[in-house]
Amino acid sequence: MTLLLILLVGGILGWLASILMRTDAQQGIFLNIVVGIVGALIAGFIITPLIGGAPITSGSFDILSLFASFLGAVVLLAIVNLFRRGSVR
Repeated sequence: MTLLLILLVGGILGWLASILMRTDAQQGIFLNIVVGIVGALIAGFIITPLIGGAPITSGSFDILSLFASFLGAVVLLAIVNLFRRGSVR
């Protein structure tokens, strides 16, 4: 059940991050899920030690963990855009 929630919440967070970074037209639902999950992993290593909480990949679904995972997805898309286009946005 937790894996299903991680996939669902990761997809939603990846979709919201792609809207913020203006890459939504280039991504499908599968890539949104991947961005959300990998963003949560990035949040676990980089963002969570700075702001506290836990990423969604640990099974925690509170506001701080959702925010950290969303920021991780935005960081991931910014890095991808930096290499793909030469600019963050």
